[in-house]
Amino acid sequence: MNTGLLFGSFNPIHIGHVIIASYMTEFEGLDEVWLVVSPQNPLKKKSELLDDRHRYEMCRRALEHYPMLKASDIEFSMSIPSYTIDTLKKLEGLNPDRTFSVIMGSDNIEKIDRWKDYKRITTDFSFYFYPRPGTSNEKLSLFRNAKMVNAPLIEISSTFIRIAASKGKNIRPYLPEEAYHYISSNNIDLGGVS
Repeated sequence: MNTGLLFGSFNPIHIGHVIIASYMTEFEGLDEVWLVVSPQNPLKKKSELLDDRHRYEMCRRALEHYPMLKASDIEFSMSIPSYTIDTLKKLEGLNPDRTFSVIMGSDNIEKIDRWKDYKRITTDFSFYFYPRPGTSNEKLSLFRNAKMVNAPLIEISSTFIRIAASKGKNIRPYLPEEAYHYISSNNIDLGGVS
C-alpha cells in the first residue's frame, strides 16, 4: 500500500492541507495520505506552537470524513526535535506492508540539504512536490525519485491564520469545519501563538 506522508506542525490545520492531501489520493494514485503532526520541527521554535494534543486532535477531527486521509501522532513518542529520517525508519519498521512517500511543498526543495541524513532520504524515498509560489526547482536533481504534481496552488498558511486571528478577523472560511469547532469549543487562542 503506497502511503503518502505530509509532515507538518498543522498549527492549525487548514483547508489547504486537506486539499493537497485529497489531491494526492484522488489524482496521484496514493492509497492513503497520513498527516504527520510534528511536536517540533528542528527549523521552528517550540514557543510558536499550540499544544501538541490540540494540533493532533484538530487534524484527526478535520479528516474524519475523508477515509483515505489519517492523522498520525507517531512523532509524539519520539525524541524532540523530530527528524524526518527517524520518523520514516520508525514507520517502515512498524508497517512492513506499506511503501512510504514524502509529500511536500516545492519550497522545501531548496532547503533539503539542511535536513538530517538528507542523502539517504532523497535516495531511499519517493517525493511528491506540490507547487508553492516563487520557488526554484534547482536542487531537484538531488532526489532519486521526485515528481512535481499539478495540484492546485494554495496560498493559505497557518501563519496567515494565526495573524488574522490575532487581529480579530474571521478565520472560519480557512479551516475545516471540525477544526474550527474544536478551536471554538476549547477556547483556543490562535492569536496568542506567534
